[in-house]
Amino acid sequence: MKFRTPLLPLFVIFASLASVLDRPISGVERLLVGVAEAMPEDKYSFAPTSGEYKGVRTFAEQLKHVAAINNVVFSAVLGEPAPPASEQENGPAALKSKAEIVKYLQDSFVLAHRAVAAITDQNAVAPIKSPFGSGTATRLGMTTMMVGHGFDHYGQLVEYLRMNGIIPPASRK
Repeated sequence: MKFRTPLLPLFVIFASLASVLDRPISGVERLLVGVAEAMPEDKYSFAPTSGEYKGVRTFAEQLKHVAAINNVVFSAVLGEPAPPASEQENGPAALKSKAEIVKYLQDSFVLAHRAVAAITDQNAVAPIKSPFGSGTATRLGMTTMMVGHGFDHYGQLVEYLRMNGIIPPASRK
């Protein structure tokens, strides 16, 4: 069998650093918003309680945590203060409804896309103030870390859906 290597689309050849970084941010956003929308509102307070799951975040807390950390990190990438209440690791306690939490998550990705769009070849690895205590980080490092962070929580949220008999949107045929 003979395989042909397709030519790379022109947009890949001439992609900017920001556009390359934005693709995985968009991917994790699509997955996280998908699971957030798939879980019924009455299950947002669900958290496994038996065995090694004791004391884990609820479904809602997982989503608010991802959004809060997105806000903290991507604000640092931009050199801006984080939105109010994002300093709380589990996000604003006042957010209770599914609609409020999904909007908070979506808004955190609006910030993420804005921050990633500001990353250039010139500033990608320049030191910035670390959003986690003292020290420095880089825009590139923070952005790639956030992709991993999002996928980590996506995997946990998928388990929460499956424990409630819900097939995650990305797994549906």
